[in-house]
Amino acid sequence: MRRRYFFFDIDGTLIPGTGYHIIPENTRSALEQLAASGNFLAIATGRANCLAVEDMHAMGFENMVSDGGYGVTLNSRLLGIEPMDRDLCIELARECDARDIPWGCGIEDDKVRLTRTQRFCDLANDHYQVARVVPDLDLAREPVILRMFVVIPDGEEKSLPALQKLPWVRYDNSCYIYVEPADKARGIRRIMKEFSCTDEDIVVFGDGKNDLSMFMPEWTCIAMGNGMQELKDRADFVTRDSDDDGIGYALRHFGWI
Repeated sequence: MRRRYFFFDIDGTLIPGTGYHIIPENTRSALEQLAASGNFLAIATGRANCLAVEDMHAMGFENMVSDGGYGVTLNSRLLGIEPMDRDLCIELARECDARDIPWGCGIEDDKVRLTRTQRFCDLANDHYQVARVVPDLDLAREPVILRMFVVIPDGEEKSLPALQKLPWVRYDNSCYIYVEPADKARGIRRIMKEFSCTDEDIVVFGDGKNDLSMFMPEWTCIAMGNGMQELKDRADFVTRDSDDDGIGYALRHFGWI
């Protein structure tokens, strides 16, 4: 049987939007059948590797595209994480400084965010990462920048010219934005090179906005029934909701299990 390479988003795709972070049993059974047939299975997530690796193992995966496409893990080994455009990040930090806008950054694959001021910590506090104040922090002295965080009101993002050249997202109406990679296709293509597979071998499943970056016309793209309309419009097939055996339904539809 022909080997295919499957990539699955996490939230809203593998895991229903229930907040329990548990793969439904019917989905897990479908994935086990898919793997038993010799196919390659991987997670494709926008999360940083350090925030996703535990979920990867808990869900039974060994392969992952992380960091919005800039990180790749194969057989539970992180091959590496590409940095963001360093010059643009430095430019953004300087624009923020000129306007007294608090910012932070991540320079390693860990849950630590570096910042110059306690003000950033107070405003952008969350339970996923830990902020550490480094008063003399200077991005121009940092060789690698993986992501940035900017505390800015919703709607004022256009006031930072450098930000318009970088990918960013705001989650849950928070007071700050994540400046981070958003190109899941990049990581998938890196894996394609590792295995010398073709476009016809690639299948992606997703539901949200950041999955648009991996819904390529040359691949088989499957949108969850609970997914956003723009993604469904790009999809080759729209399956059932993630909590209604959506993944298993699609795999059976195409005869993959």
